[in-house]
Amino acid sequence: MSNRIVNILVPVISVILGLLVGAIVMLVSGYDPIAGYSALWNGIFGDVYTMGETIRQITPYILAGLAVAFAFRTGLFNIGVEGQLIVGWFAAAYVGVAFDLPKMIHLPLAILAAAAAGALWGFIPGLLKARFKVHEVIVTIMMNYVALHTTNALVRAISDGGDNTGPINPNASLRSDFLANMTDFSRLHYGIIIALVMVLVMYIILEKTTLGFELKAVGLNQHASEYAGMNVNKNIILAMVISGAFAGLGGAMEALGTFGFASVKGGFTGIGFDGIAVALLGANTPLGIIFGATLFGSLKYGATNMPNEAGIPEEIVSIVIAIIIFFVASGYVIRLLVQRFSKNKEAK
Repeated sequence: MSNRIVNILVPVISVILGLLVGAIVMLVSGYDPIAGYSALWNGIFGDVYTMGETIRQITPYILAGLAVAFAFRTGLFNIGVEGQLIVGWFAAAYVGVAFDLPKMIHLPLAILAAAAAGALWGFIPGLLKARFKVHEVIVTIMMNYVALHTTNALVRAISDGGDNTGPINPNASLRSDFLANMTDFSRLHYGIIIALVMVLVMYIILEKTTLGFELKAVGLNQHASEYAGMNVNKNIILAMVISGAFAGLGGAMEALGTFGFASVKGGFTGIGFDGIAVALLGANTPLGIIFGATLFGSLKYGATNMPNEAGIPEEIVSIVIAIIIFFVASGYVIRLLVQRFSKNKEAK
């Protein structure tokens, strides 16, 4: 069996297993899994409003998945996507609130501010990894908490003790009357276009440029790359900076599109952490991440309809989603089983 077929089968099998076990959990808990999954389907595709909201939910997942996958492809494990997304969220909202500029200047400036903030938050663990060999997993986990509490303090500072920055200037908004009217006034915004463009950007960087070749080479073997004349430390830092920029853009989608402000957060958004599973499901490939983000965005938004339509408690819904994520994260085990089954079949 070819690797291409295996790459397609693994995520499909992962999702099917997750849905089956989720159905068993609902059945054991005394709820109708058919009604539950029907409610999930209606929550995703029920009407144009829910479809608009589903696409809106998918948008930051694409960028979070790109951030995780880019680091993976360069030999790094960026657990700090959540923190980078949060600082990007704040930076975009701050620029959106603090300035009054023409839309052609204001919106790009806010988006670039988010990317720069995320890149800065990625630069710190990249520098520590390159110069002092501090493991990026530890640093990025800690940086998540620093990001959460720092942005909370900054929100309170610029709002005189309030819990949000206030609404951004309309000239910095990604929202569109055209998209709102087309989807029955959902929060769908132009961020989905930016996310898809970033998918193309990641593909071009990694597959079509000398920089991408160097980044992947350093990730595969630092010693061989150094022997070949590549600057290993520079490439480690650059990989984390680019990864952080993708995550920061994910925050901009929330600040400039979905919510239109930044607020004091009681905890993490979860988008950055789910980005790890999105990247795994998409096999760390740009195209795969679109499908992975579509799955997670659809589950996250569609599941909100399950308590209303099927009477399934939110706790059970969370368990079902977690089970699906578990099987997706176990994709490498499923891959081994599929390959072993294929070899046994060929041997016979």
